[in-house]
Amino acid sequence: MKFHLLMWRWASLVLVIAMTSTAFAQNYPDKPVRLVVPFPPGGGADNLARAVMPRVGEILGQAIIIDNRPGAGGNVGSESVARAPADGYTLLYGTNGTHGINQALYAKTGFDPLKDFAPVSRVSYIPAMLVVIPSVPASNLKELLGYLKANPNKVSFSSAGNGTTSHMAGEMFKRMAGVDIQHVPYKGGGPAITGLLGGEVQMMIDLTANLSAQVKAGKLKAIAVTSASRVPSFAELPTMEEAGLAGFEITASDGIYAPAGTPRAVIDKLNAAMKQALTEPAVIERLAARGAVATYSTPETQLQHITKELPIWARLVKDAGAKVD
Repeated sequence: MKFHLLMWRWASLVLVIAMTSTAFAQNYPDKPVRLVVPFPPGGGADNLARAVMPRVGEILGQAIIIDNRPGAGGNVGSESVARAPADGYTLLYGTNGTHGINQALYAKTGFDPLKDFAPVSRVSYIPAMLVVIPSVPASNLKELLGYLKANPNKVSFSSAGNGTTSHMAGEMFKRMAGVDIQHVPYKGGGPAITGLLGGEVQMMIDLTANLSAQVKAGKLKAIAVTSASRVPSFAELPTMEEAGLAGFEITASDGIYAPAGTPRAVIDKLNAAMKQALTEPAVIERLAARGAVATYSTPETQLQHITKELPIWARLVKDAGAKVD
């Protein structure tokens, strides 16, 4: 009798929790949602978030307030979301840095990208671009490789800092192309591009979102893109594979994450809003103008993606010898 009573109470509790969760999701969101972008205003992640998330807020019927919380390569803001209430009102704009590179680069990030977050959807993938300054006597990859091999250790590439995507891309190029080039780390993407434009270094591989304006203005020469297929906004540029460097592919990807334990019904509601926004021509065009490709995903697909990417970035960090204590 006591066993049946216990089972009845347990079943009742489960039913109450389920009903409460459903009611919460039906009313969600009933106040503004905070999206933490763990990087400074005006950077690539911030610009992409602002290109997409206001529309997501319109679909949900509540404002999405972007809260920039930079520090430690994105770790500070990411950790704050990992520790936030799992109610759907605090979200993270995560990148391949926060959910990939940093796990191998930093001795301690303060969060686990798989255990501490519930993926909502991918936002975009961002190809990178190999560029050189106008004085480099090369207009394509074959000419560039010939120049680099004829001038070992005389050409430098810039990066936004040790362990960043631009650093990893440069090291990957150095290894796969078999060339001797020097790495010059800067304190951020802006200074790295400024150094490039000023002739302090001669080449860089960075996200199209960061370099497209300078290329279109004729201040830098684009050699190739690093994605598996051509980029619509630079359709004339070959991929690295097409240009002759087989197997070279490196892209960044951004996504929206909630704290682990957020009700699935809330995740589904957010995901549906992301899907609608990311398939609208206006949003697709805004992302394309920033060098990114709109890329919706299910929560499960995004989880599979970062699970696959983690060891890839770890290997690149190890090969480059990068470390931040």
